[in-house]
Amino acid sequence: MKRLINHYLKKWKNSSNRKPLLLRGARQVGKTYAIRELGKSFSSFIEINFELNKEAKNLFEKNLDPERIFREISTFTGKQIEPGKTLLFFDEVQSVPDVIIALRYFYEIMPELHVIAAGSLLDFAIEKVGVPVGRVQFLYMYPMSFLEFLAAMDQNIIIEHILKHSAEEENLDVIHNKFLDLVGQYMAIGGMPQAILCWKTQQNLHACAEIPQTLTSAYQYDFIKYGKNSQIKYLDIMFSKIPQQLGKKFKYSQIGEYRKRELEPCLDLLVTAGIIHKVLYTAAQGIPLGAQVDLDTFKIIFLDVGLTQFILGLKTGNWILDPLTEFNNRGMLVESFVGQEIIAYENPTRKSALYYWKRDSRSSEAEVDYVLQYQRNIIPIEVKSGKGSTLKSMQLFLETHKETPYGIRFSSQNYSIYEKIHSYPLYAIAKIFIDEDDDVKESILQLIKN
Repeated sequence: MKRLINHYLKKWKNSSNRKPLLLRGARQVGKTYAIRELGKSFSSFIEINFELNKEAKNLFEKNLDPERIFREISTFTGKQIEPGKTLLFFDEVQSVPDVIIALRYFYEIMPELHVIAAGSLLDFAIEKVGVPVGRVQFLYMYPMSFLEFLAAMDQNIIIEHILKHSAEEENLDVIHNKFLDLVGQYMAIGGMPQAILCWKTQQNLHACAEIPQTLTSAYQYDFIKYGKNSQIKYLDIMFSKIPQQLGKKFKYSQIGEYRKRELEPCLDLLVTAGIIHKVLYTAAQGIPLGAQVDLDTFKIIFLDVGLTQFILGLKTGNWILDPLTEFNNRGMLVESFVGQEIIAYENPTRKSALYYWKRDSRSSEAEVDYVLQYQRNIIPIEVKSGKGSTLKSMQLFLETHKETPYGIRFSSQNYSIYEKIHSYPLYAIAKIFIDEDDDVKESILQLIKN
């Protein structure tokens, strides 16, 4: 399956300033698959998985001398390492944190060698041992976006139409409704690669029903790997309760009769694992948005809308049978989907960050679902589930942020522009990123290239 990350991996491969790469992301988002696909473009590919082959850690125990390590890796794998021709891939490196430290010496001794490290819990290892500053590069990977889903379903013509269609012109109703049906399919199954592959081959929700159970169980099993014994209970509770607060300011008191000091460290662990994303409040009075945040005021979205619905015990079949009704009735899930899309289309060389804006006053309350920095402007984004939705919060934001040129509404409605409100349908979220960053644009366009 084609992924947005492929463009960045190829760019890394061909860069003369290349450094060892750490590919970061939650479990089961497709990191290993993407690296193996990249490996096909090399003369040779060496993969060492430290969880499947626990004895391999012995390669790094004696010392971190690169020449010795390379020599013994060749002996261990039976493959010759040729700088410039070999891709060396270390997987599940959280089991052997010394690998991360060794990357620095790999770069210093043999900078022409292509080396990638990844792992389902890589960020915990990075926190433990640190990273050699200026000696490694990072890429971040997330579940599949809607356009990646379309590419997996062999819908390249639809991707091309979405990207080329003018936002100033409505789609024909028959096309608009067809595209919304496809968004409904995505909402029903989510963006986890295993779920999308099952849907592609089976086209049957019942046949794919076990996948979210398997994935969520894997995430919960990981709790024992990064949580203290005293935290396991709270991690389980947070995992099951957090989705109930979608679209709302997160409150620890809604989790249960537990103290914040017990729950807050567990929340941070789930963020580090990539299972949840914070949406931080920002005053949005200037760039960067992160300079004006209140770290105690945030919302949360789960990494994947399909897994979110499984944890909440929601049936997803109606997204396929009657998507328009679901768009109207499940606004918090639609908001979560938009957040997931924003994360997916941002440049993966930096970790994605989500922000929102609100104003609390006695006379009026207002909240804008997301705020983006776009082409050096601050752009408010409202997510509206269906017809008849008002945009009072958006209007207030525009009135109080005079430098903001316009706002964006994502909804099940067709394209339109009215005064300072630009309306996009839910299938066209990627369009707003096309003109922001050439790399982002190319990563999206390569989905439809042969």
